[in-house]
Amino acid sequence: MKMEFLPDGPALVVENRERVLVAGDLHLGIEPSLSRQGVHIRSRSRERIDRLIACIESAGPDTLALLGDIKHGVPFTTRQEMREIRDFFDEIRSIIPFFVLPGNHDPGIEEFLRPDELFPRDGALVDGVGYLHGHTYPNPALRGHLILAGHHHVMVSVRDEVGCALRAAGYLLARVNETCLQFPPGGDESGTVTRALFVPAFCELAGYDIQHMIRDPISPLSRCIDIPTSELFLSDGTFLGPLSLLEEDTNDSEP
Repeated sequence: MKMEFLPDGPALVVENRERVLVAGDLHLGIEPSLSRQGVHIRSRSRERIDRLIACIESAGPDTLALLGDIKHGVPFTTRQEMREIRDFFDEIRSIIPFFVLPGNHDPGIEEFLRPDELFPRDGALVDGVGYLHGHTYPNPALRGHLILAGHHHVMVSVRDEVGCALRAAGYLLARVNETCLQFPPGGDESGTVTRALFVPAFCELAGYDIQHMIRDPISPLSRCIDIPTSELFLSDGTFLGPLSLLEEDTNDSEP
């Protein structure tokens, strides 16, 4: 398996027999929600869609995997989302085949999709790789495979010895405890382990610091990761090191 990181997304390409471009958490329509909280930002959906199209054009994938939370509003779909989501899917559909792993912000998303574009909420295997949004327990069929998940909006914060800080979108790669994920006993006896790669949000307005994610897990996957084997990467694929080392650096920098 080959991976290519696209920091301008952030997105990545996974290649076995097929090239699959992976992006998660577009959160189209997030701006009205922020406005209700006192943060007034014009819609950036067009820029977000253009950025995704640029990733498609530069990567040349065979298909596009969208890891859910295409829209933002829950439980209802706003007028802005109704317009933007329909136009978004029509435009992407004219460029490349795609499939959607619906997320917790996606009730009603099936209205905009063809049956073959909508995958199960608990994930699916495509070309030997597992995909799901990440808010549910994964389907046991994903056991023993790499699972790509959205939902967690991974951000990493690093502080150096002179106090300069970096806060940026990143990836967390970790082994996961299959018993914790309620996979049934047995399964793959080849010794293959199940790993999860947590993909950062494509939406530039969404981010959740990795330290908070570990201290207060927000999903079955994040509750079931094996912290000693967890590794962090920046959105361009730069290896930051094990999660445990980052935690030590953060603690050392506190007064």
